[in-house]
Amino acid sequence: MRRKILLIVIVLFVGIQLIPVARTNPATTAELAADESVKGILTKACYDCHSNETRWPWYSYVAPASWLVASDVNEGREHLNFSEWRNYRAEDQTEKRNEIREEVEKGAMPMRIYLLMHRDAKLRDSDVAQLEQWAKTH
Repeated sequence: MRRKILLIVIVLFVGIQLIPVARTNPATTAELAADESVKGILTKACYDCHSNETRWPWYSYVAPASWLVASDVNEGREHLNFSEWRNYRAEDQTEKRNEIREEVEKGAMPMRIYLLMHRDAKLRDSDVAQLEQWAKTH
C-alpha cells in the first residue's frame, strides 16, 4: 500500500512539472533613475519581483513552487515595476515612493517568504532610512 501511494505521489509530482510556467524578463524600457546607493538597495531587495530583471532561482523551475514564484513576480510587476518607472506619471511616481516607504517602514517588504531564500535582501536600518529619505525628497 505504501509503495502504491509513493508511486502515485511521484507520478503526480512528475506530472505537474509538465504544466508550463512563464518566466519572462521583458525588455527594460524606462528604468528608475536614482543614485547608486538607493538603486543598490532596491536591486537587492525589490528587483526580483518588481522589475524586468528577475533572477529566476532553481526552485522557480520546480512545481508547485514555480507557480507561486511566477505569480508573485507577475503580481509584483503589475503593482510596481522599476523597469517601467519613467513611464509612470509624476503623481504616480510620488504615490509609489510613498507606498515603498510605508511598506518598508512596516517591514512588509521584502516579503518574509522571499527573505527565507534570499537573506541578503533583508533591509538594514540604514537601508530603510536611506529609502525613506529618497521617498521624501524626490
